[in-house]
Amino acid sequence: MKLMEFLATLCCAIFAGAAIYIDVVEHPARMSCGARVALAEWAPSYKRATVMQASLAVLGFVCSVIAWLTGGGIRFLVAGSLLFLVAPFTLIVIRPTNNRLLALGPNTDRAEAEVLLTRWNRLHAVRSALSALALLLFLLAVTRS
Repeated sequence: MKLMEFLATLCCAIFAGAAIYIDVVEHPARMSCGARVALAEWAPSYKRATVMQASLAVLGFVCSVIAWLTGGGIRFLVAGSLLFLVAPFTLIVIRPTNNRLLALGPNTDRAEAEVLLTRWNRLHAVRSALSALALLLFLLAVTRS
């Protein structure tokens, strides 16, 4: 039980840290280089982050369910569910913007790229907030178990 609690919390902490880092550090840095450079950097970064973050969200959720089923308390289930919510949010809300960004070529209108990249960052901030809230709940759950 304690191992699953730890793994769920760890997955969420890594996910939240990475998501917040992207919003606060990486995306502003890429945008400071101009829209063309930002767009060129965004695509490979997005593809690599997708694998890492999707894996962390799913693994964190599975571990949280196991922790809950083995007596870890309802907070683990709630926290894990919040962490898992980033997946449907990404697929339903963020994916259309992702697809539009991925479809842009190197000679794309700079203003269009800036608008889409700015929208993407605002939407991505929701993922950061959900995962940070989930992490807070995990930490509360761990300290009470």
